[in-house]
Amino acid sequence: MSFTAILRKSASAATPLASRLVRVGQRDYHSALFSALKRQVNLPWKSPSFVPFLQRYCSAATETLRPSSTESLLRVIESEIKDAQENDDNDRVEEIPKDFPFKIDDNAGQQTVILTREYEGELVKVEVHMPDFVTGEENDVDDDKEQPVQSSIPLVVTVSKKSGTCLQFNCVAYADEITIDSISIGVPETSEDEMAFDGPNFHDLDENLKKGFHKYLEIRGIKASTTNFLHEYMISKDSREYMGWLSNLKQFIEA
Repeated sequence: MSFTAILRKSASAATPLASRLVRVGQRDYHSALFSALKRQVNLPWKSPSFVPFLQRYCSAATETLRPSSTESLLRVIESEIKDAQENDDNDRVEEIPKDFPFKIDDNAGQQTVILTREYEGELVKVEVHMPDFVTGEENDVDDDKEQPVQSSIPLVVTVSKKSGTCLQFNCVAYADEITIDSISIGVPETSEDEMAFDGPNFHDLDENLKKGFHKYLEIRGIKASTTNFLHEYMISKDSREYMGWLSNLKQFIEA
């Protein structure tokens, strides 16, 4: 029998054995395949030309069985893109209500949206951050009960006078509710090295004073109807930004 016929016969006989050897470790793969082939046919193992051939065969089999880390990562990214497209309506564009009082400045790739408007000579600027999602109460005793997902959006509201003086409110908007965490006064003449007094904790203020500040923001457009729309808008933006991030990541890996 010719040497070529022997190799063809040995490769054919070893195919099912090689498939069973996929689970062995890389260290034992080559030696196990050599032993399996040796038992199948009587090959000239001392031939100087046969050993390099079999080594090349084993190396090619290993490369076939082990996809590169880049290919594996791309498959995961593509799967995530597909899942995101199926689960989210990323093409939806939130329709701005006719009575929405702010101009929206939304740049792709940014984590915030900027709202601006003028009110009686003042400039009202709102920095809207990505939503935070929570599920029920952390100390809920009924851990097995599924809790509804709630979202909140952090807001930084700045009301500026023409003189440059401003009031800055750090707020959090929930469904039909807006809370104020702190208020600070900005003075243009203040040096960066000076520590301005930010005032007391907002929650420690007199109840009438707290209600007055909430009313102050409400007449400038920071009210439930505004923030409820912003909830939907920012959730939609979060989905769009995630899809864009995945797409940019895929393009970088493929380049």
